[in-house]
Amino acid sequence: MDGTGRRRNPYELTEETPVYVISVAAQLSGLHPQTLRQYDRLGLVSPDRTAGRGRRYSARDIELLRTVQALSQDEGINLAGIKRIIELENQVAALQQRVAELQTAVEGAAAAMQQREAAVHASYRRDLVPYQEVQQTSALVVWRPKGQRSD
Repeated sequence: MDGTGRRRNPYELTEETPVYVISVAAQLSGLHPQTLRQYDRLGLVSPDRTAGRGRRYSARDIELLRTVQALSQDEGINLAGIKRIIELENQVAALQQRVAELQTAVEGAAAAMQQREAAVHASYRRDLVPYQEVQQTSALVVWRPKGQRSD
């Protein structure tokens, strides 16, 4: 199922669908197939495997390969540093997802609380009025029904 609760078409291609063999992934990423194998061994990019143990890369894997290459070549970051950056980015993404889930839960709880509060307010008796105590009163008022006055 997808995020909206609908069943996903099993034949629908997404960014995560592993469709590229290593030679195509190497060509799309601009890297040598042996480099892709090394990145896989180091855990930088983890493609899916076929039943015969062949690697299958997704569009997201290709983008990650390009990112690894850019960090290595353009920024001069070593592979251990790149691995740590990827791990931290994955943690941030997971935490952002969790925050979104919790925000949805809080909003649902707030809506339920408002409904309960409205139900309580609707159940108030209309013949009762709120009584507010007056502060610093020195006068005493006594109410007596008509016909019982004492002068």
